[in-house]
Amino acid sequence: MALVALVTGASSGFGRMISRDLAVAGHTVYGSMRGIDGKNADNLKEAAKFAADRNVDLRTVELDVLDDQSIEVAVQQIIKDEGRIDLLVHNAGHMVYGAAEAFTSDQLGQQYDVNVLGTHRVNRAVLPHMREARAGLIIWVSSSSVAGGVPPFLGPYFAAKAGMDALAVCLAKEVAPFGIETSIVVPGAFTTGTNHFANAGAPDDTDVAREYDAAYPEGFLDSMKEALAGMVPDDADPETVGRAVIDIVDAPVGRRPFRVHVDPASDGASVTFAVMDRVRSEFLHRIGHEDLLYPQSQRED
Repeated sequence: MALVALVTGASSGFGRMISRDLAVAGHTVYGSMRGIDGKNADNLKEAAKFAADRNVDLRTVELDVLDDQSIEVAVQQIIKDEGRIDLLVHNAGHMVYGAAEAFTSDQLGQQYDVNVLGTHRVNRAVLPHMREARAGLIIWVSSSSVAGGVPPFLGPYFAAKAGMDALAVCLAKEVAPFGIETSIVVPGAFTTGTNHFANAGAPDDTDVAREYDAAYPEGFLDSMKEALAGMVPDDADPETVGRAVIDIVDAPVGRRPFRVHVDPASDGASVTFAVMDRVRSEFLHRIGHEDLLYPQSQRED
């Protein structure tokens, strides 16, 4: 069955790949991005050309995860055009790189705003339609940093991704009685095909940043990036993230995997998450609510 999908952050990277893979698989896909009449006008044209060249149903919709009204307008447009949203992919996010202390409180708040509150805003617009339909699938693009190796100078970003992952885990149980299913994709480090480091934000408190620079060997921040890149095999393919999403969508309803790892660097997250997710599942068994582990086709009143 062809699904109607909304993918956030579809202008580049994983979001673009996921949107295109879903469309090629036969689904109707709305890839969202900001500024389709401005900075992302070329990406809008590229998406339209991709759809025309391959005869697939890939559309672009204006959506800013920081703006409730923008989200509501986009979701209502999809509902008007399609009558439903079957699949929501939370991909939009932003990275910063530098000493944690050198980021201002406002900057740290911005990380949470994009990576955590952004998903919450979109959920509040989409979930009412999924709850009414008693069906739906939410796929969250998390990060191996939440439970794997944690290098320095990425603290604000890693903290925000951990917050998003925790929200996904809790929400999964809350929406299960409505027949809504959750899967979390956990990409590791990829040095090609994404713009994470190229577009990463820097600390605003440059005085503090300079003190940290002085405390480490010259060029340490750049060498850290190189060390992280050195962990990634040369044949690491970011397209595997999109294919992982397709595999989740194709799996039978009620038997889709809760968490899928796509980590070419093998930073240990798959081991840690296996324990974390098992502990959480066993806790629900202990309190007599293991039914919340799986989506229910109908809620028992």
